[in-house]
Amino acid sequence: QVQLVESGGGLVQAGDSLRLSCTASGRTVKTYGIGWFRQAPGKEREFVATIRWLDGSTNYADSMKGRFTISRDNAKNTVYLQMNSLTPEDTAVYYCAATRSLLSRRRDDYNYWGQGTQVTVSS
Repeated sequence: QVQLVESGGGLVQAGDSLRLSCTASGRTVKTYGIGWFRQAPGKEREFVATIRWLDGSTNYADSMKGRFTISRDNAKNTVYLQMNSLTPEDTAVYYCAATRSLLSRRRDDYNYWGQGTQVTVSS
């Protein structure tokens, strides 16, 4: 069992940066990969990035490369999503999730989900 709690969302202006946090708990959490997804109103939930706890390997959606960076702090059991140069198109609820299918981009491979954190980017 894995529990995930996101934080760090909010209202920002276009061009700003924001860092989201996902704190994970559970006895075997370090054997999972942690991914970030986002869902805008009326749209499908889409993959953003994922990281493997063991060695920090990462995988990004092509459209997120260069602006978004995923990282982890093993001591704090926390995964971060640094988002730069935000635009109104980045407005969404951002979710973190855990998977045994390390570095997967597929939503269906993720078994545990957090409650989400709202990111709103104004123009």
